[in-house]
Amino acid sequence: QVQLVESGGGLVQYGGSLRLSCVASGSIRGIGTMSWYRQAPGKQRELVATITDDRSTNYADSVKGRFTISRDNAKNTVYLQMASLLPEDTAVYYCNARLLTGMIRWDYYWGQGTQVTVSS
Repeated sequence: QVQLVESGGGLVQYGGSLRLSCVASGSIRGIGTMSWYRQAPGKQRELVATITDDRSTNYADSVKGRFTISRDNAKNTVYLQMASLLPEDTAVYYCNARLLTGMIRWDYYWGQGTQVTVSS
């Protein structure tokens, strides 16, 4: 069974930093694009950052210059380093990854989410 597990969320003060991690496990033969999304209460889920298998990155305008996405293919892990956090960054953060599984098929998978709360 393939799964993505996020960690690293928590409560942080305005201007603080956090690093989120997401590990893919199970019968995985390959990993393509990995992304972080977030969903604040009462809002739609939005894309925060994406990193391709060749490490090209893309960010939402709201986080450019503050967040950095990276990946460690040897560990099947994607990270989101968040700095200069703002109260509006408060949300549940979800990991998403395109995985080649033991069924020899590419599919997108979601993690269960990790809460990030920024106090003002």
